[in-house]
Amino acid sequence: MKIWINDTNTQTHRLVKFHCEVHSDFIYIGDFDDKALEKLLLDIQPDINLDKNIQLLKYYGYLHLFIIHKKV
Repeated sequence: MKIWINDTNTQTHRLVKFHCEVHSDFIYIGDFDDKALEKLLLDIQPDINLDKNIQLLKYYGYLHLFIIHKKV
């Protein structure tokens, strides 16, 4: 699956948008199989539900992840 990404990181949150087709302001990151996609998602958010989010990306063709930075 070919993936384009837009990654916005602020002090309070990170917004990662994946698309399976060319999109303006998105960067092409490669052609991923399921295992490579799992590794990418786990690198972004270690506690992510892999099966659910990979199926959403395959079905809709896009996936947006909103990650709140936890204060330590």
